[in-house]
Amino acid sequence: MKKKGTLALVPGSFDPMTLGHLDVIRKALAEFDEVVVAVMVNREKKTAFSMEQRVRIAEASVSGLGRVRVISDAGLLVDLYRKIGADAVCKGYRNETDLAWEREQDEWNRAHDPKFRTVLYRADEKYANLSSTEVRRRLDCGEPIEGLVSPSARRLIESK
Repeated sequence: MKKKGTLALVPGSFDPMTLGHLDVIRKALAEFDEVVVAVMVNREKKTAFSMEQRVRIAEASVSGLGRVRVISDAGLLVDLYRKIGADAVCKGYRNETDLAWEREQDEWNRAHDPKFRTVLYRADEKYANLSSTEVRRRLDCGEPIEGLVSPSARRLIESK
């Protein structure tokens, strides 16, 4: 049941945003009044797309959805959570490895802010093997990315 005025934060490096990411956003929209998609910096990853490109791809991906806005942030997730007044961080997981990682991240964030809340959504089976890494691999090999990203995002990505 959705409470009035609730805000979900969906963070990620989104390099680029995939249909799996959009699935998480749609699930968050079913539970929260507004969703903020935060394109974040992950210093452990070398991105293929610039921050500006990743934001534009994310905006194109969510353009058909209401109650969603895209921002970028280079700080800590726990700080952004507080800054925007989020009620929860919503993330997806594909397998037990992802789930263990997300639980570890949640513990760290809650240690720094006891009000921090993470909502985890299991990936639909059709997205279980989908990742930004696979999209980038296909791009590098000249393979099609149709069915991995939204059509509007695909146009932006392929024009890069």
